[in-house]
Amino acid sequence: MYPEIFHLSFLHTYGALVALAFLCGLWMAARLAKRDGLDVDAATNLGIYCALAAIVGAKAMMLIVDPRYRENPGEIFTMDTLQAGGVFYGGLLAALAVSWWYMRKTRLPLWRTADVFAPGIALGHGIGRLGCFSAGCCWGVECHLPWAVTFRNPVAHELVGVPLGLPLHPTQLYEAFAEFIIFGVLYRRIGKTHRAGAIIGLYLMLYSTARFVVEFFRNHEQGNLWGTPLDTSQWISLGLCALGAWCLFRGERKPEVAAKPLRGAPARR
Repeated sequence: MYPEIFHLSFLHTYGALVALAFLCGLWMAARLAKRDGLDVDAATNLGIYCALAAIVGAKAMMLIVDPRYRENPGEIFTMDTLQAGGVFYGGLLAALAVSWWYMRKTRLPLWRTADVFAPGIALGHGIGRLGCFSAGCCWGVECHLPWAVTFRNPVAHELVGVPLGLPLHPTQLYEAFAEFIIFGVLYRRIGKTHRAGAIIGLYLMLYSTARFVVEFFRNHEQGNLWGTPLDTSQWISLGLCALGAWCLFRGERKPEVAAKPLRGAPARR
């Protein structure tokens, strides 16, 4: 809708909101880490490493699933590719791999650390999807419902290729709305006594379910995977949902983590 801030071509709304998303997510993770008695500096560094890994992973997944790059390898080195956000799932998988390595290196408790990062991931991703909406990327298929959106800014079309003058499903807003709800659920749940691994498991299950549904309303230039009715993100969603269920099941065999009030908040009785 508004791909540029104050009509400054060098300052894109998407980039500004992604930066805000990272800062908000990192702040939330550090706040929860401090409450749970974890090393805040190590948790903050973990967030930075994961963000860098997510950028690389998102672009790598984009290069893998988008046929444009297979047909024209030279497109990899263009400015459009550099400015593209990439595929979130690629970033998430890369961030999970890097976080596992870093937590082992710094001896951060795996499940407790993953739990304190889960709400921040949901919050940051929700803000990031608002950036997608402002830029026009990740657009939906044509629809004629009362809440359909129509992009008309030529800059949006030039940047991401979104069709202009055509009513579309606001899939970016669908996902942002889902992420904010997930954040609320996780933030409330982590404030209660829970088993280590339950919060990250709940996040994986809730987000993968939401993403699986939203994908049916998104435009997919790369087509579906293996000629099935499902696209790449939906297959990954199924895998992550199973992983989330495993985290919850595994957590049932672990001791519970007592809830601790946030600093300045009254203790629960």
